[in-house]
Amino acid sequence: MEPIALAISKTQLHPRNRHNNGYDFTALCQCSPPLSPFVMRNKYGNLSIDFSDPLAVKALNQALLKLEYKIEHWDIPDGYLCPPIPGRVDYIHYLADLLTASNDGKIFPGKKVTVLDIGTGASCIYPILGQRCYQWRFIASDIDPVSVKVASQITETNHGLKSAINCRLQDDPTQMFTGILKANEYVELTMCNPPFHQSLAEASKGSARKWNNLGKQDSPNKALNFGGQKAELWCPGGELSFIKNMIKQSVEFKHQVLWFSSLVSKNDNLNPLKKALKQINADQIKVVEMRQGQKVSRFIAWSFLSKEQHKFWLTNK
Repeated sequence: MEPIALAISKTQLHPRNRHNNGYDFTALCQCSPPLSPFVMRNKYGNLSIDFSDPLAVKALNQALLKLEYKIEHWDIPDGYLCPPIPGRVDYIHYLADLLTASNDGKIFPGKKVTVLDIGTGASCIYPILGQRCYQWRFIASDIDPVSVKVASQITETNHGLKSAINCRLQDDPTQMFTGILKANEYVELTMCNPPFHQSLAEASKGSARKWNNLGKQDSPNKALNFGGQKAELWCPGGELSFIKNMIKQSVEFKHQVLWFSSLVSKNDNLNPLKKALKQINADQIKVVEMRQGQKVSRFIAWSFLSKEQHKFWLTNK
């Protein structure tokens, strides 16, 4: 395949994001040949893939993880969410900034950082990216046994992951910390990509909108793309209810966690979430915006510890 300028520019990602200059499909195909059959020229003349094809998206992820993050073995079952890596790693980078700010602007040694990923999914994507970018250690939890099994297989078959990522099954789907965090465990960060929709019907409508935006209303792959199991896509009350429950449950673990956090897809949910955090007397509340082209996303973070307590925690870690 002949050399070509980089395609699909990802503007306004975090400055440390490796994907700011887009996807180098020539290098990706050289590193991971199974991607090559899916690469074509788009209407602008650039190399790209059909993002409505789930097999193409999975092949792109496998190539990105292999080329940029030295992950040799990564796969997920059909029907499970295949996460877009540039946006996922942005969350990691901004959490790193949050931790640095708590440490008087000094980068805190990665190997001393432990992160709880709530709902890690079969992809185990956040622990993979966090370990490779910052050498963080992870507790990766999920309520789905298949997700935990597949995530465990990924960590066991890639160098450096097994000793850094501990995959745990959450037996009680109503709990986020209880049953996962042990009494003597302390973590610097928690993170979560919560289920967005309130019902399966709402999730289906959301998937249909994505298909319409891609102009692929009649694609035979429609049932497969934008996949996701129930727990990945929806829960009673949707995102707002899920994060409110997380906030309520975080009180019990306020001395074991430096920063709690969660992605928030709907901007309208921020004010009720801030109100909920004030009601439980969170000492620090921060909202961090992230951008990928025209798309704006965000996460909310909170802590029950003061800035002085943060310094003491990190100094004595």
